[in-house]
Amino acid sequence: MLNEIYKRALDFKIKYPKTLAFRIKAHAKVVAKYIGSDEEIKYVFLAQKNFNSYDFLNTNIIVLTDKRIIVATKRLVFGYFFRIITPDMFNDLTIRNGIIWGKVTIDTVKEVVVLSNIDTNALPEIDEKITMTMLEAKKKYRERETEE
Repeated sequence: MLNEIYKRALDFKIKYPKTLAFRIKAHAKVVAKYIGSDEEIKYVFLAQKNFNSYDFLNTNIIVLTDKRIIVATKRLVFGYFFRIITPDMFNDLTIRNGIIWGKVTIDTVKEVVVLSNIDTNALPEIDEKITMTMLEAKKKYRERETEE
């Protein structure tokens, strides 16, 4: 699982080189611990999790699976941060295209997750992948709720 996540993250970085991302393998290791064997990885991308473009020390790896969005970062010294956004918590997605970098804002029921310093050419692809994955997952989630 680690190799697949890491390879997809590197592919994203190669395809969109202006995206600021550091220590990709360390972040991929964090996510690999939490991906279930029954989960299908749909998309992987990199970003900084912050509100300001000039704050670029918080690289995150974002993994979309068929069940959730995972946002993770390995801290520099010890520990890590790990967030899960499930389809029932997902509200809205906002894309902002700046001069150098773009920004993706994921609005959830509990918080707003701001992912920045992304190559502007990647924004349409990220929008499509997140939107389609969450729509599919919400549909499945609602079907399960009505069955119960």
